Amino acid sequence: MSWIDRLTFDARGLLPVVAQDARTGEVLMLAWANAQALRLTLETGRAHYWSRSRGELWAKGQTSGNTQEIVDVRVDCDADAVLYRVRQSGPACHTGERSCFHRLADGSDGSWGDAPDPRPMLARLEDIIAARDAERPEGSYTAYLFAQGIDKILKKVGEEATETVIAAKNGDNAELRAEAADLLFHLMVLWRARGLDAAEVWDELDRRFGQAPRPGSAEGRPSRAGDGT
Repeated sequence: MSWIDRLTFDARGLLPVVAQDARTGEVLMLAWANAQALRLTLETGRAHYWSRSRGELWAKGQTSGNTQEIVDVRVDCDADAVLYRVRQSGPACHTGERSCFHRLADGSDGSWGDAPDPRPMLARLEDIIAARDAERPEGSYTAYLFAQGIDKILKKVGEEATETVIAAKNGDNAELRAEAADLLFHLMVLWRARGLDAAEVWDELDRRFGQAPRPGSAEGRPSRAGDGT
């Protein structure tokens, strides 16, 4: 018996599926799946669903090209709902929005507003930096750094690191906050310039600190080898 056989489907043989961006944690969409859709998802590594309106199976992105590559599939505590953690290509919503949940129910008159971007700040910053690099808009400081090249970026990283140290020594947390933000920004520009995906840095940190330390290990003391952290 597979785990799919242990799920609780409704009278139509369906259950709800939430799709979540594995990189940012953002909820992208809610759809439905039957057992066959789940099996196809596992077999192909691409998100498959069941269309209630058309009465047929469909693969996300089969017409739009906005595919969902499966990272893993998770089951809720009652085994009657499923979570797809995915790598989303393009917008998830048919309206062209990044997420189907882009409207905020905040109006006392029953109206909807635009929901703020729920992604973590570093994920949003990564996308902004990538866009500045690709588009090179006039007047953009980020675009200027990319145009000046790696040596200029390295110089700025060094300057911001020094200023962060000075701010910490001065005991002024407002100054430290500002300098630390500058340092993080320039580090992320450097990663982009060197072709290092920020996800690789997060994966490295997760490799060091994401698992419970083994008995006798020195927690909190990073090691390049990844052992003894």
